Amino acid sequence: MDNVTSIDAARPKVLEFFAGIGLARLGLESAGFRVAWSNDYELSKRSMYEAHFGMGDSSHTFRLGDIAGVTADELPSDASLAWASSPCTDLSLAGGRAGLAGKESGTFWEYIRLLRELKTKGALPAVAVLENVVGLATSHGGDDLVAAISAFNELGYSVDVLVIDARRFVAQSRPRLFLVAVTDPSDDVDSVSDLRPDWLQWVFGDANLRTHRAALPAAPAAKLNGFGELTEAMPRDDARWWDSERTARFIGSLSAMQLARITEMQKMAGSRFRTAYRRTRNGVAMWEVRPDDISGCLRTARGGSSKQAVVRLGDGQMQVRWMTPREYARLMGADDYRLDGVRTNQALFGFGDAVAVPAVRWLAKNYLVKALSGGSDSMRPSVDFAHR
Repeated sequence: MDNVTSIDAARPKVLEFFAGIGLARLGLESAGFRVAWSNDYELSKRSMYEAHFGMGDSSHTFRLGDIAGVTADELPSDASLAWASSPCTDLSLAGGRAGLAGKESGTFWEYIRLLRELKTKGALPAVAVLENVVGLATSHGGDDLVAAISAFNELGYSVDVLVIDARRFVAQSRPRLFLVAVTDPSDDVDSVSDLRPDWLQWVFGDANLRTHRAALPAAPAAKLNGFGELTEAMPRDDARWWDSERTARFIGSLSAMQLARITEMQKMAGSRFRTAYRRTRNGVAMWEVRPDDISGCLRTARGGSSKQAVVRLGDGQMQVRWMTPREYARLMGADDYRLDGVRTNQALFGFGDAVAVPAVRWLAKNYLVKALSGGSDSMRPSVDFAHR
């Protein structure tokens, strides 16, 4: 036990804002960090979080409630890293695009407030991360991204901006924007990485912003397939496959081009799996089936319209069903997440509103640890710590 305590004490301590069901924690802790404090206002997410990680851990606090009610006095004063996966509702294309002035995405400013309070107490974390949708980079013509970077700059941070797609690690198209704010950035300010695409380079050319570009190893190439390997084994007579009437309605909503494509796949030997997503085109709800063996971006399942379906094709047959919670978990890199007693829509909402575990793990291993050690590998944890 003493050995475990000493190991935990050596792991950089993390504050986890907008924690959701804890997928950022899974990624960070598998890279050698220790999440000591977490916050979210959704009771259903907190219940999943505690069911997975356990309750009664004296080294961790979960603060349920609006971040606006949190003060720096409640936070550990020795955290090295602050992580925030703030709401994307007002920044996504599916939202109202109110940006950082919106009711939900505007909670980013509460994160900044708490960092400011920590700085006043002499406890500002050396590294702070903001994760959100790529829409943050274009919201209000880029003004929202400038405002976010400027807010970190005013706290004394230099900011790096990256786009990491979960598709580099799992069979899901899920690009996300990561702002990495560092009090003491390394000197490699001109480092090139394909995680900083051309359309994002204007950020680093803005003389009014303090930015940096840390050296990074090449990230894995985007996956071209793999969804079929993640599907749950399910016999053809399983009740979760839709009945003939519902399947006929599904087929009737497809465009002629999509119908022709899946009809050809239906004739092939063996089983192939594709994901389908319901969209509104010219006021009409239609299903669209992805042509590749990759899942579309998982989203929060509100009202049923944003849930993805799984299409099984081959051997002259076609079957359709909703994607399962376990498949959502696998697509987020959290295959072992505990789902006993979790309602289906609760799980889909929790995973659809989260950050992919392997994307966090890669960033933590290849950037955050080095940022805390002044760019040196000498302080990199010698082992990876999975959640215990």
